[in-house]
Amino acid sequence: MTDRNTLNKASLSKEVHLILALLNSGNPDETARQNPQLFTGLNWDLFVELNRHHRVYPYLYPRLSRMEEKVVPSNVLEQLKWQYRRNTVQMLQLSGEMGNIANQLAGINIRCLFLKGPVLGHELYGDLSQRTSRDLDFLVPIEQLEDAETLLIGLGYEKEEKFESVLGDWKWREHHSTFIHPVSKINLELHWRLGPGPAKEPAFDELWKHSRTSSHFGQNVHYLGPEDLFMFLAVHGARHAWSRLRWLHDIKMLVQGQQPPDSARLTRLLQRYNHSAVGGQTLILATELLETQIAPGLSSLMDSPKASRLAQDVLFYLPRIVNLNTPPLEPEVEQHFNRYLPSILSPGNRMLRSASFFYPYAADAKTLPLPTMLHFLYFPLRPLLWSWRKVTGVDKEN
Repeated sequence: MTDRNTLNKASLSKEVHLILALLNSGNPDETARQNPQLFTGLNWDLFVELNRHHRVYPYLYPRLSRMEEKVVPSNVLEQLKWQYRRNTVQMLQLSGEMGNIANQLAGINIRCLFLKGPVLGHELYGDLSQRTSRDLDFLVPIEQLEDAETLLIGLGYEKEEKFESVLGDWKWREHHSTFIHPVSKINLELHWRLGPGPAKEPAFDELWKHSRTSSHFGQNVHYLGPEDLFMFLAVHGARHAWSRLRWLHDIKMLVQGQQPPDSARLTRLLQRYNHSAVGGQTLILATELLETQIAPGLSSLMDSPKASRLAQDVLFYLPRIVNLNTPPLEPEVEQHFNRYLPSILSPGNRMLRSASFFYPYAADAKTLPLPTMLHFLYFPLRPLLWSWRKVTGVDKEN
């Protein structure tokens, strides 16, 4: 890796620096003895809140609770302990439901791949209690999507949204539906794509061919192979500006784990799907923030100037407690994110995104209702209908 990839960390707060030091430390007591200044002059309430926001408290609390050096206030440890215990209960609940859903889908011959959740807690950390999960994300073939939805509804889940669509654009513009169980309050994300379109991504059969079966949760719990998992986590993290350190810590545990990605295969995969710069960004952040040991075969990805720029950009978010999916955002954050998000796209994906503008939206059908047999006319009419909505002030595409 070249010097140009050295990140400027001046914008990071003392609280973030301490969290990073603890994530990188094999012995927090030694860290406290060697760098006592890390534990002084902190806003401990902010430290707790950042641990919660970055979702690293399940990993850090067990280590902090065993410290001999009394440098962390007892009330801070109590707050982290409460969050840790609550998360453990939630992960056990999600684990049980994950196994149930996997078995139910297998019973009607629907293949599924769990993308995150408890399976990563166990496979990456060796202990599901050391990772958080808000919901269960799993992917099914799009041709079996309707059957999977019917199954979930039969299990008592309720679908939270229905996509308005014309000419089937939901199939590639969207990538998952959300379900919630009114009794257990478990949230599910049923995917038919890894991420939102129109970006190119591996077909389900290709992902299935390289998938793994969980050694802990049973033969019906399948998850992504190492290279596919790295690409999925990297693209997901980049799309959310790496605003939670837990996503980056997952990368560290993956590349330093027992089944790390094969360097040559991963490089080819990232190139094939136009994610080389995002892969480089991910590796730069993992090495410079979390001291991750990277295989030599991946170092070329980190030498990209674009990867360096993207890595530096996301340091803006680490000291902030912000959910980029929940508007309204502060004006400064919104302005930064609106600049950042297009910058992660490759030229090819940027062209696809621009071209997708000319594919009809549901809003076009609302603006000018036409019989189904005439929906093809929305293609030539699309620029006119969009312009009309802009002029009249009704410009939301949905």
